[in-house]
Amino acid sequence: MTDPVSASTRVLALLGDPVSHSLSPRIQNAAIRALALDGVYVALRCSGDDLPALLRALAHAGGGGNVTVPHKEAAFRAVDRRTAAAEATGAVNAFWLAGGEVWGDNTDVEGFTAAVRMLLGRSIGGGRVLLVGAGGAARAVVHALASHGAERVVIVNRTEERARELARRFGRGRTRIEVVASAADVGAGAFDLAVNATSLGLHAGDPLPLDPAVAPPIDAALDLVYARGGETPWVRTMSAHGIPTIDGTEMLLQQGAAAFRRWWSLDPPLELMRAALREN
Repeated sequence: MTDPVSASTRVLALLGDPVSHSLSPRIQNAAIRALALDGVYVALRCSGDDLPALLRALAHAGGGGNVTVPHKEAAFRAVDRRTAAAEATGAVNAFWLAGGEVWGDNTDVEGFTAAVRMLLGRSIGGGRVLLVGAGGAARAVVHALASHGAERVVIVNRTEERARELARRFGRGRTRIEVVASAADVGAGAFDLAVNATSLGLHAGDPLPLDPAVAPPIDAALDLVYARGGETPWVRTMSAHGIPTIDGTEMLLQQGAAAFRRWWSLDPPLELMRAALREN
């Protein structure tokens, strides 16, 4: 029997802090095994100071990987070349080596778009979205919403200036982008979708990103956070209020599939990867 890890094995890694909860190794290694590729995917916790050197070393060693919170903007600065999605968002969540240069992409844009379509059964074009958060993940969300013609996006964020920076970056098209400090300031009107783009829910005891008791009417909700082996508190709460809600596993799957294509130039076995997510 051939050793599954050898001196020629390609190493791909998830870089972030925290990473112990991540399901990315599960889905990526399932795809690698299914296609009999000589590779392995691991999760590496690292600091922001260590990220640039680690990211570049992995890529130049023939590997690549993903970047998660809170390092996506630092990864943008660490790479040599960027795709259009990465340039538009100022955030990188996938990296690899091509032509001697380290490339970065933001596959969260593709992942979010696919997850919304699954949740709503349609595109978000013409829709109204309430977005909580203004970090790297929020950039991918707003870029995707603006690209697909959402009518209105209201950003709720404690640091208003960061949210305003996000609105300035993407607010030049037909999508109207507004900024408020809290859900109480949103005003009248219903929303097709609410999105949690913060890291709230990753740690026990985190407050809810948006309390449905004080939020405006919402038709559906997407939590970009996911809980290994169960629902996030926000998914549980929104569902209890009768709001169709999914966590970030579908977005994780879809952005991971897009990253797989960048690394291997192959289409991944998507349904097999989805099945791997459901394993205990």
